[in-house]
Amino acid sequence: MTTIAWNGSSKKILATELAGDRMVIATFDPAAKAQRQLWSGQETIYASGFAGLAPGDAGVSVSRDGKLAATIRQSITAPPEIALGPLGAMHDVTAANAHLRRLTGPARSLTWISEGQTVQGWLIFPPDAKPGARYPIVTYVHGGPAFAHYPLYPSGPFAFQASLAARGYIVFEPNPRGSYGQGEAFTRANVKDFGYGDLRDILVGLDAVGQTIPVDPKRVGIFGWSYGGYMTMWALTQTNRFKAAVSGAGLSDWLSYYGTNDIDTWMIPYFGASVYDDPSVYAKSSPINYVKAVKTPALMVAGDRDAEVPVTQSYEYWHALRDLGVPTQLVIYPGEGHLFYKPADQLDVARRITAWFDKWLR
Repeated sequence: MTTIAWNGSSKKILATELAGDRMVIATFDPAAKAQRQLWSGQETIYASGFAGLAPGDAGVSVSRDGKLAATIRQSITAPPEIALGPLGAMHDVTAANAHLRRLTGPARSLTWISEGQTVQGWLIFPPDAKPGARYPIVTYVHGGPAFAHYPLYPSGPFAFQASLAARGYIVFEPNPRGSYGQGEAFTRANVKDFGYGDLRDILVGLDAVGQTIPVDPKRVGIFGWSYGGYMTMWALTQTNRFKAAVSGAGLSDWLSYYGTNDIDTWMIPYFGASVYDDPSVYAKSSPINYVKAVKTPALMVAGDRDAEVPVTQSYEYWHALRDLGVPTQLVIYPGEGHLFYKPADQLDVARRITAWFDKWLR
């Protein structure tokens, strides 16, 4: 569930949720223990903040009598606009972003079965994509670990899928186990299993992509930020399928990370114990312990003020690749934290990412 609010006029709970590739508006009647779906669409809706991440946020804002609702809606191909109307029948009332230049082409939702579970992801195409043509493809792993690739319009400083698509890449956005959108059990399915089942889901997804569109196996890359940066580092230790990689704010060693980050309270629920009580569960998912298997050229980018994933994690991985003779680069941005806020740095990161993939996948 993404957001939840009390609709006093109807004495029901109003909720929005991500269900696979769609967002849903539904009401829950606590007395009758019944649910009713009012709307669903391949869109992202929110009334403030984003998708429930702001305190007190709701997916829709409802009038006192419950007859009128408002939201901000967007999709991968349609920029954000304000929508107004009855719940389930809201329509756009603004066109403030109609002038935006689209950097991507069409988007397609894709589902596949991995070890008995349904997994969903998105394919985002270049703006001038021709049917049947072979394009290089970059797998973009989301952060989190509990998060998802929402059906969002790719804009802003971290819309790397837009810069890649504009350069002629197909972007594959998988939502493997650990992601939102397939229920609580699915979101918890990577507990004590980081890098294993989630990577298998991604690789099976790539197989599904190859059954859907032409894919050149020599031009497949991987990229991610935060947990996605970790998954990028990890994937290179487990497979040579990816021919180029970029890790943003990545994580290479769970054991050293435990004692050097400032958000460690999330770790015990995922690993089951502290690193001091059970170091083996942390070691088995640490890319640095398998780094000698890496053959893929890898670029690391990180901020020197990052307290969530300290820059030393990227430095350690880069140092190993350098010593092992694997093509690699490390770019550290002064004054930046886990997310970059300086426009010049945001632009530089986007340019370096596309340049790295251009070098190794073209």
